[in-house]
Amino acid sequence: MILPFSIPSPEMQFFQIGPLRIYIYALCIIVGIIAAAIWTGRRLSSRGGERGAVFDFLVWALVLGIVGARLYHVVTHWGDYFGPGRNPLDALAFWQGGIAIFGALLGGAVGVLIASRITGIRFWSFADALVPGLLLAQAVGRLGNWFNHELFGGPTTLPWGLEIESTNPAFPIGLPEGTLFHPTFLYEAVWNLLGIVVLLAIERKWRPRWGTFFALYLVWYGIGRTVTESLRVDPSLLFLGIRTNVLAAFLAVVLGIVILIVQRRRHVGIESSVYLQGRRNPTDSVLADTANPDEFFHVLPHGDAAAVPFGAEPAAEAPAASNDAAEPARTA
Repeated sequence: MILPFSIPSPEMQFFQIGPLRIYIYALCIIVGIIAAAIWTGRRLSSRGGERGAVFDFLVWALVLGIVGARLYHVVTHWGDYFGPGRNPLDALAFWQGGIAIFGALLGGAVGVLIASRITGIRFWSFADALVPGLLLAQAVGRLGNWFNHELFGGPTTLPWGLEIESTNPAFPIGLPEGTLFHPTFLYEAVWNLLGIVVLLAIERKWRPRWGTFFALYLVWYGIGRTVTESLRVDPSLLFLGIRTNVLAAFLAVVLGIVILIVQRRRHVGIESSVYLQGRRNPTDSVLADTANPDEFFHVLPHGDAAAVPFGAEPAAEAPAASNDAAEPARTA
């Protein structure tokens, strides 16, 4: 049954440029990543971090995040790739859809840890700066599921139900054509956008640092994902009769609460720098390394003294006139 406000599934899933096929699902992910990188770079630089350092984090987190996301999805949907009549090589075709955010978070966390050692920026400082951009990227990425006609919820009679063609492989057997489904992609996208507003309001009021802001993200996202994941009807690996993604969402909430408690006890003061001890922003290094006035006196002129090129000997001062020469002759 098609209702006046039901959401139609897009007819176009990709477009062709010569021999190149570009999936809109992939474009949604790319747009989300770019938006998150720009926003995170600005937030990081406003706290004293090197703005360009976000690209180090982006490369490591992106590569390992994609690997983790795809691996997590394949493991939790094993029968889709290694069952009877399946092509195992499809497990590598992540651009066709099928990546899991929890796997992306795990793989991306490893990438952030590596980039943290390279740039000197604290792991938790970067995680806190990432929060709103990450939620935005996840919201944009969910639109890709809409274009792919995938990961929808169970049947619904709500006016905003999602239209899914009955020829879709994921269309539940036994349901009549025209059945509407919960648009879980929309629920999660709205929840993530709402999370940006709520968490930024919390940040402005209480300024959570040392990873506590990222902990709040885990709690917020985990709560929303638990609900949307429970509505989905696509096959998933079960553990104790519960979908693995529901368990992962619940664990995200628990982990966020643990991080919040532990970090608040370990760090009671203000986070004065986003850098690890002994590391600093490269743009500040010149000032710090040339702070010795005896060693770097030649760099700038001081008063009436002319600046001396580095390595040159300073000009010798003229000897002072003797008192005897300066004193006028006395007459007897």
